[in-house]
Amino acid sequence: MNRHRISGLAFFPLAACLGASVQARTTAHIRYAKMAPIAQYLIASRKAEIALARTAAPPAIASRAAVMVLERTGYKLAAPGHNGFLCLVERSWGKSTDSSEFWNPKVRAPICFNAAAAKSYVPIYLLKTKWVLAGKTKPAIARALAAAFRQQQLPRLKRGAMCYMMSAQQYLNDRAKNWHSHVMFYVPESEDQSWGANQPGSPVIAVNDPQEKMKVYMVLVSHWSDGKPSPTR
Repeated sequence: MNRHRISGLAFFPLAACLGASVQARTTAHIRYAKMAPIAQYLIASRKAEIALARTAAPPAIASRAAVMVLERTGYKLAAPGHNGFLCLVERSWGKSTDSSEFWNPKVRAPICFNAAAAKSYVPIYLLKTKWVLAGKTKPAIARALAAAFRQQQLPRLKRGAMCYMMSAQQYLNDRAKNWHSHVMFYVPESEDQSWGANQPGSPVIAVNDPQEKMKVYMVLVSHWSDGKPSPTR
C-alpha cells in the first residue's frame, strides 16, 4: 500500500504528514491560497451530483440512502432515504484547515455515512460549509470549530459511526486523485482503540484528527462500488 498517496479529507487530516514532499505542499499552498469563486465548487447538474454521491457505497446501500447536494447557500436534501444512510459529495473544506488543499476546487469526494455518522459527524462538515460560504478564512474556521466543541454546540460522536468511500470517481487531492476504495470508522478522540493500524501488512490506517476531536480508522477495500478491482497497495 502506498501511504504516501493518502488523501487529506475531513476524514483524512493525516494527508500532509503521510503525503507529498515539502515542495509539493508549498506549491499547493500557493495555488490554493484562498477560496476560488463558489461556482468552481458546484456541480451544474443536480442529477449528476446525486448520481456521483451514490457511487460512494455499493448500490444495495446507496440506492436507498438519502442524498444531499451542494448549492450556493449550503447542502440541501435532494433525495429522501429509506435505510438511515446519507450520501453526499464532499468538497475540499472537509479537510483540516491546515491542509494545503483546503480550497482546492477540484476535490470531489463521494461519501456515504451510516445513521450514527449522519447524526453525529455530518453536522461538523455542514457547519464548516456554512462558515466557508459565509466567507470565513481558514484561521477563523479553525477558531470557530474549536469554540463550537468547547461550547458543546456539536453532537457527541455516536458509537459505530462509519462511512463508505468506494467511488472510483473520487478526486481526493491533486496527488492521490482517487487513491483507494476504503471504508472509515470514527472513534472519539479520548478512546484508546487497538486495531493493529499502521503496521506492516495491515489494511487498517489510523489517523488522529484533533481539530474534529476524533480518531479515524481507514480500511482498504479490494473493489470499487461498481465491483471493479481497486488496488490495496
